[in-house]
Amino acid sequence: MRVPLSWLREYVDVAEDATPDDVFASLVSVGFEEEELHGFDITGPVVVGQVLSFEDEPQANGKTIRWCQVDVGEANGGVRGIVCGAHNFAVGDKVVVTLPGAVLPGPFPIAARKTYGHVSDGMIASARELGLGDEHNGILILAELGVDAPVGADAIALLGLDDVAVDINVTPDRGYAFSMRGVAREYSHATGAVFRDPAERDFAELQPGTGRTAVVDDRAPIRGNVGATEFVTRVVRGVDPSRPTPPWMIARLSLAGMRSLGVLIDITNYVMLELGNPVHGYDLDKLDGGIVIRRAAQGEKMVTLDGQERTLHAEDLLITDGSGPIGLAGVMGGGTTEMSGTTRNVLIEAATFDPTTIARSARRHKLPSEASKRFERGVDPLIPFVAARRVADLMVELAGGTLTEEGGALFSEVLIAGIDLPAAFVPGLIGVDYTEDEIVGALEMIGAEVTAVDPSTDSGTGWVVIPPSWRPDLTDKWTLAEEVARIHGLDRIPAALPTPPSGRGLTELQQGRRRVANALAAAGLVETPAFPFTTQEQNDRHGSASGERLPGVRLANPLDGQAPYLRRSLIPGLLQTAHRNIARGLVDLAIFETGVVFLPAPGVVYGTDEVPPLGVRPSDETLAALNAAIPPQARHVAALFTGHVTPRQPGRAAEEYGLSEALDAVRVIADAAGVAIDVVQGSRAALHPGRAGVLQVAGTEVGYVGELHPAVAADADLPGRAVVLELDLDGVLALAGARVAAASLSTYPAATQDVSLVLDVAIPAAEVGEALAEGAGSLLEAVRLVDDYRGEGVPAGSKSLSFALRFRADDRTLTAAEATEAKLAGVAVATERFGAQIRD
Repeated sequence: MRVPLSWLREYVDVAEDATPDDVFASLVSVGFEEEELHGFDITGPVVVGQVLSFEDEPQANGKTIRWCQVDVGEANGGVRGIVCGAHNFAVGDKVVVTLPGAVLPGPFPIAARKTYGHVSDGMIASARELGLGDEHNGILILAELGVDAPVGADAIALLGLDDVAVDINVTPDRGYAFSMRGVAREYSHATGAVFRDPAERDFAELQPGTGRTAVVDDRAPIRGNVGATEFVTRVVRGVDPSRPTPPWMIARLSLAGMRSLGVLIDITNYVMLELGNPVHGYDLDKLDGGIVIRRAAQGEKMVTLDGQERTLHAEDLLITDGSGPIGLAGVMGGGTTEMSGTTRNVLIEAATFDPTTIARSARRHKLPSEASKRFERGVDPLIPFVAARRVADLMVELAGGTLTEEGGALFSEVLIAGIDLPAAFVPGLIGVDYTEDEIVGALEMIGAEVTAVDPSTDSGTGWVVIPPSWRPDLTDKWTLAEEVARIHGLDRIPAALPTPPSGRGLTELQQGRRRVANALAAAGLVETPAFPFTTQEQNDRHGSASGERLPGVRLANPLDGQAPYLRRSLIPGLLQTAHRNIARGLVDLAIFETGVVFLPAPGVVYGTDEVPPLGVRPSDETLAALNAAIPPQARHVAALFTGHVTPRQPGRAAEEYGLSEALDAVRVIADAAGVAIDVVQGSRAALHPGRAGVLQVAGTEVGYVGELHPAVAADADLPGRAVVLELDLDGVLALAGARVAAASLSTYPAATQDVSLVLDVAIPAAEVGEALAEGAGSLLEAVRLVDDYRGEGVPAGSKSLSFALRFRADDRTLTAAEATEAKLAGVAVATERFGAQIRD
């Protein structure tokens, strides 16, 4: 919210010497976030000048310039010669002249310059050059703005160009601060300055009269809500839309981030910024009959003010007349009844609409607007009468209209439930010993009505608090406590770390997950969390071994309509991350993610509309029902490798990532989890045939590893091959069982021997290694495959597997004979099982 300081001063006393930084500090102290400072960025002499004469001079380039004599006042050098390319002014017109030394937005410094055969001693400015709008309709003529000032007067002050606006970030729960009224009140809270409410008016003068009452068609309400609780109309006749918007209003709108669109629209925007209630104006002569507020028919269409035809949804709330939709309520008006240069009579609408309806319509049609931003956060239900009358008064004052007795009002009684606030609750929750006077004073300061509870009742000491109508975010005693803390300063809250109860900490499962993630990061992989949303196609491709269609959880309101499903695998997210990095020139990647996947059971419908109330612990039955509405969620770990593990360098060629790096990552996971993970030959739809393995723990499948199928890699826009792995991390940790204490390290030296075995090519090397370990017994400390040879010297259909064996005893130094004996015992088992023979 951009807050022009001159506007803020109208409703609250801001010290004359207060700087924008001072205002920022005050607003930050009551919970807003400082953004940036906005101004017109104009310095130097900018004055009122009067055109005394000019000569039109055609140029060789086809352009005709004017050589003007402009009086800028004796104090500014008297009459100056200025070259001007515009032609919309006449002799005698008063204009804005920027003299040498001035700097306009851009920055655009002004100096005396020789051009078109003359020395132009300054520049006659347009509205766009001064930062007052985007349109360049020629020179700014002061008379057309309804402004008069003596020649030589300071035009910066005259046009409000010396004003600045502080920009604050308003959190979604504080929609009332999207108005000067709300920000001024908060500034008053922060500084104690006197606040003047622009909405305080005699209710009798706000009555809209008769003849233009709206009707609500509630035959098809959504969830029992017809969508409109207030709808006030006023009629102003005889307006002149050609009248200029006053410079002070243009300046304030510009600082607030809005451009001037003509006096009638400017007035409605101004009042919206002032009071926080969006107001819409209709060309009364374009209306066809009375106004009906209703839901849209499915497939109904309308053209909004931006010229777009929109297909409506049955939940959209419409403003209609006899011709059909004339407005998408709370979002944007319709093109058929918009105010224009021919408008003479205006119907003013000020309303309050259901926030949920407006928010969904704005998002559904991708049509965020200043109006929807306010309605979806909640508008003060008592303000529409004031807003409609304020617009009407300004149209009378600035557009020459006449306020009539015509109008109508649709409204419901505003009932705000009281909130019980025990006296000890706020100090107990916040941790500050607030006095009762401080609690009551803070709540009354924000506009709440506070009534003390009779201490003789069972409820004890405390208060019943009725929040102000403009604070729909105050719903319970917790939000009231936050207000007390905010008003009295968050710096009063002590900084104290809680003492954790003894004997608690991370669970075994949480510790295991952390060990695995830390181990992968320590091994050089980078953790890259991704959004858990994907497509049905990606779920089918990566969520199953054969690529068949599996059940998926589709979101009712997805963030991205192109990816509406919850993921069954982590691989799609890693592929998106890899694609994004490669597109930015980072082509050598080793990335991983740990996260949940969603595995719905076939035929089960998940989700529920039954949401328990806040502030009340749900029953065991309610919790069980909520848990049953959530699909099973397993935590997986996945990794992706692509590019080069080592880049090309002098004397060494580049080495690509391959299966060996993926298998190393599997071993890292296994060591961190405390299990032994075996790799057996397998297949998977998304992986390259013959280059895929199934990962097992004690015979139980826990994941897979392999090279992506070239078609899958190409579909993900990966320029080379990629290797992936994915494991059920929770399943792996569950199979690890209880934590095993680390064995003591032997101080005796190891004995190492190698063995090469010839056997059938189809026999997995892992099973041969298990046979060697089983036969060698307890002396064998480690067995590692070091070579797989197939070629000359090895019979066809066979292969030679070489293993490095390390032997060690806990109580003595092994002899070579003992190591050899253990080795041969292992070979004997391998021979018995697989027919393996020692290679000569």
